[in-house]
Amino acid sequence: MLPVEEKEGQTAAGEPGRAYRELFSWVETIVVSLVIVSLLFTFVIRPVRVEGDSMRETLHNGDILTILPFFYEAERGDIVVLDSHEDDKLYIKRIIATEGQTVDIDFVTGAVTVDGETLIEPYIRERTKLEGDVQFPLVVEKGKYFVMGDNRNHSEDSRFSSLGQVSKQDIIGEAIFRLYPFSAIGGIS
Repeated sequence: MLPVEEKEGQTAAGEPGRAYRELFSWVETIVVSLVIVSLLFTFVIRPVRVEGDSMRETLHNGDILTILPFFYEAERGDIVVLDSHEDDKLYIKRIIATEGQTVDIDFVTGAVTVDGETLIEPYIRERTKLEGDVQFPLVVEKGKYFVMGDNRNHSEDSRFSSLGQVSKQDIIGEAIFRLYPFSAIGGIS
């Protein structure tokens, strides 16, 4: 048997560039993975940071959430991220009522009713006292949603004409998962 002469980039088995092919394969896998993750976080899910206390105790200032911006049909009870149309500011609120539903708030007892039924809201800590400038009862307009923060007395929401009822186009997506803090990582309800 004749000895095999090794050349640069060849292995002892004589396979030209095997080490280079393996390295290229690893680099290719990493680049493709990064592109897929970037596309996912750009077009499928989107990270959002909570700013403020309007959703406390459900969400806290500084929490990082993922939202699902597409393939989403808003429903009562969902936590959604809204475009405020001012300085790239986002609002995070809970949908209380959808088009055609009647919302009423008794600011003495703090009860919120939709179509005459008092909502059971274990996620709020204080009764609703903050009135805003919108008159109740009100019927949610066609194509609109009535939203409120879970921290009712510290939330600018549909009780105020400055935000008012929000349209489907104002909803960026549903908040589906908390990424940070790690101690509270998980789904959002």
